[in-house]
Amino acid sequence: MKPSEPDLIFSNKQNQVKDFTFDAQVVEVFPDMISRSVPGYNTIIDTIGRLSQRFVVDNSNIYDLGCSLGAATLAMRKSIKADNCKIIGVDNSSAMVERCKMHVNAFKGKTPVEIIEGNILDIAIENASMVVLNFTLQFIEPKTRLALITKIAEGLKPGGLLLLSEKISAEDGVCNEHLVDLHLDFKRANGYSELEIAQKRTALEKVMRIDSLPEHIARLENAGFSHSTPWFQCFNFFSLIAIK
Repeated sequence: MKPSEPDLIFSNKQNQVKDFTFDAQVVEVFPDMISRSVPGYNTIIDTIGRLSQRFVVDNSNIYDLGCSLGAATLAMRKSIKADNCKIIGVDNSSAMVERCKMHVNAFKGKTPVEIIEGNILDIAIENASMVVLNFTLQFIEPKTRLALITKIAEGLKPGGLLLLSEKISAEDGVCNEHLVDLHLDFKRANGYSELEIAQKRTALEKVMRIDSLPEHIARLENAGFSHSTPWFQCFNFFSLIAIK
């Protein structure tokens, strides 16, 4: 499996910063980018694997929506104990899907995996015992988010799990400023320059629109989830579980 390159995408001054896309350039550096940008990412991936042991049942489907390079998919495949299951990973980036298939094929596992290039809004969710949205919903148009979460809830078996991880904004403006500053310090400590931080922020402005935690909880309730709670937060990044 090809190792990740260091993330230098925004290290040089750009005359015009383009909107962020998950293209071939990002794919090459994605593992380095995500580990240096998202606090607690490895903890979240490890926990997705542990949750799959608890919630995945025999004769069911598991979905990794916005699967990128397949980290969550592989964590579940390594951990699932149930029989006659299938993991379906979906991503709309052809470059991500191509590399994800390479990653999945590099590791053996009893649970079959299918990686699909497509829009997660168009994918049917059927007979699911677990669905993962790991830093994916924030890139979906806000007006379509409730419909997506509702489709997931309807496609989950009773007792099924949605694992949702997102960057959030705090409702208290003062607290939100501190969380943002702490995250910036985290990126600086991981070697990103002020130029890189500023240019990536500009690139993400129009494509990543974040919600508050209460907005996420309310949406889950409206979609039909009976139980939900955050289980992890570091600065303005969090992960929750929602159970049908």
